[in-house]
Amino acid sequence: MSKDPLPNQSDDFPRWYGEVVRRADLAEHSLVRGAMVIKPRGYAIWEAIQDALDERIKATGHQNVYFPLLVPVSVLEQEGDLIEGFAPEVAVVTHAGGAELEEPLAIRPTSEAVIWATYAKWIQSYRDLPLLYNQWANIVRWELRPRLFLRTTEFLWQEGHTAHETEQEAIAEALTILHDVYADVVENVMAVPVLRGRKSATERFPGAVDTFTLEALMRDGKALQAATSHYLGDGFARTYGVRYTGRSGEEAYPFATSWGITTRLVGALIMAHGDDRGLRLPPAVAPHGVVVVPIYKDDDRAQILEAADAIAKRLTTAGVRVTLDDRDARPGFKFADWELKGAPLRLDLGKRDLERGTVTLVRRDTLASELATMDELGAIVSGLLDSIQSQLAAQAQERLTAHSFRPTSLVDLEELLRDATGFATAGWCGTDECEALVKERTTATIRCLPIDRGGVEGACIVCGRRAAERATWAQAY
Repeated sequence: MSKDPLPNQSDDFPRWYGEVVRRADLAEHSLVRGAMVIKPRGYAIWEAIQDALDERIKATGHQNVYFPLLVPVSVLEQEGDLIEGFAPEVAVVTHAGGAELEEPLAIRPTSEAVIWATYAKWIQSYRDLPLLYNQWANIVRWELRPRLFLRTTEFLWQEGHTAHETEQEAIAEALTILHDVYADVVENVMAVPVLRGRKSATERFPGAVDTFTLEALMRDGKALQAATSHYLGDGFARTYGVRYTGRSGEEAYPFATSWGITTRLVGALIMAHGDDRGLRLPPAVAPHGVVVVPIYKDDDRAQILEAADAIAKRLTTAGVRVTLDDRDARPGFKFADWELKGAPLRLDLGKRDLERGTVTLVRRDTLASELATMDELGAIVSGLLDSIQSQLAAQAQERLTAHSFRPTSLVDLEELLRDATGFATAGWCGTDECEALVKERTTATIRCLPIDRGGVEGACIVCGRRAAERATWAQAY
């Protein structure tokens, strides 16, 4: 661990973030520009998120599948909006096996094209519907401004691709994923509150009729898109010739959804909860909920290590993720190291603790400490982990509430957005011109619109015409 203190968030948030990722041993840059090596601690966090998502995805009736990494360019090009939207980011393989390929192969920037080309063989009748499939995969999008976890050339994700008889079923599917899967995991597992909404036309996924989104607030006042769920209409079915015989005997096209969450959620955890000492991980996703730190001298080393190991095994049996830090290092180094790495709860055990039958428990979120007897240890640890999880969520919610604004003039809106103060919500006429003007003057974008379309009173904060929507703007990653 570096002896230099971390940069303060308030002084240089991007540098703070990069140093935390590096020093907490989460990831590092790879030999390929823009790609990353996810190290064991970083991958363990992703696995916890992945497990929570996979459980909920399957509980809603979906099955996991896998489709190839390589897509014939001709198949990708059939979907004009999709290829146009991703064209600058698509990587293409032209040579393999020592020869030039007859047809170039794209490395998937997303999988709608190859999946819907395949669905043409799977869907013949209304009895074949719905198709409720999800895959865990890697994606390549040639990133010009990479940042570890947040934007990388290659990243990990899950992507769901479903087909339905009716438009209503497909829209309900997209919203079920948004609310019951994605928001549940981000808010209740990651302890990160989110705004739920839909994207403006300029911010939608290429080829989507509607894109629904979760928007989270980071500690520097910027927004981060945590998840998206798309209603695709029947456009992909028409493009790839996916037709089926309907209940009336007539030919019909199925309606589609796609939805995804990526490893950028690891970055979201860091930026939503971290402080100037490093990470603060919610217990539900921490690689270790409790770190046991034995404190000894040479003459009592064996005795204390034995007692510490027994405590670690006892807590593990109780269902707690525990690690025993038996490194040959000074206690002060270990304390600082685990503060940096965000272990939710530290359990210190020294000779005096052993003599009186107690341990010292230190919370990472508040740095408060308390004594616990061996007899009550299990119950106290469980209660503290629950408290840390809920307190991190509450603090993040308080921050979101405190940084959500309702400006009443364009001047106020621009000032809030230029300073990356948080979310600013106001009336919007719905035109591309007013949306573009705010982006030109502030670089901020509309992060989301209300999911339910309804009448909006008041005027557009940009042009003064009647408002058609209530839009939420922010600077974003």
